[in-house]
Amino acid sequence: MSLPVVASTREELAKLLADARAGGHRVALVPTMGALHDGHASLMRAAREQVGPEGRVVVSVFVNPLQFGAGEDLDRYPRTFESDLEVCDHEGVEIVFAPSVDEVYPGGDPQVTVEPGPVAETLEGAVRPGHFRGVLTVVAKLFGLVRPDVALFGEKDYQQLALVRRMSADLCLGVEVVGVPTRREPDGLALSSRNRYLDEDQRLDAAALSRALYAAREEASYGADVALDAARGELRAAPGVDLDYLVITLPDLSPLPEQVPPGTAARILIAARVGTTRLIDNIDLVLG
Repeated sequence: MSLPVVASTREELAKLLADARAGGHRVALVPTMGALHDGHASLMRAAREQVGPEGRVVVSVFVNPLQFGAGEDLDRYPRTFESDLEVCDHEGVEIVFAPSVDEVYPGGDPQVTVEPGPVAETLEGAVRPGHFRGVLTVVAKLFGLVRPDVALFGEKDYQQLALVRRMSADLCLGVEVVGVPTRREPDGLALSSRNRYLDEDQRLDAAALSRALYAAREEASYGADVALDAARGELRAAPGVDLDYLVITLPDLSPLPEQVPPGTAARILIAARVGTTRLIDNIDLVLG
């Protein structure tokens, strides 16, 4: 049997997974919306490490309409299924789940969705109302369909990672959620399917996002305010970057306390538009 095997229906997926379970194999899930790049490939490699050579890695390829708001790029989002299969084949993925919208949401939008809670009202959630409800709902459905032992998510979408971890714990879903470090271009730009929208000049401007984050890290020992000033200094040198937010939080995305003890672990997160393309990034910091 050639790999990966593509399942487009729930029944096909269930049969493939039943065969895997019968063999006693652990299952890892890598949820994606396709347009795969090396960042996704790193998730597949991490998934393989989690389940071992005898385990099964499932990659879902599904552009989830529930997480796109009005005026966002659902129709424009890149769909590159044949090249996606090549990436999965190269990484030794056993199963690709590529369902239609009707297969995932039979009868239209679901009447029951996952309420993501207060963390989803900040950062990306404040800019994209309803986005994380759509994300958590489709992830919960994928967890139910695949029933993985472990699921892998990139740290680039850090708020998403934090919310999926919280959902799995709060709803007792029994899935270990593992974050994988962000993959970057040589100049530091975080890999993203949306990078292909950038023209040559915008691509140069976009690298300022990661420069700002790492400038903040260099100054983090002097405190959050100094770190943020350093980041803003990098952004001022890139007039093509329209900043949405630049914040430092605790690792669980809760606000920093008024008095930050030395050695406090934190996260700095940024979102900005470069041309018409919205990009996000983040890294960890140690404050004080």
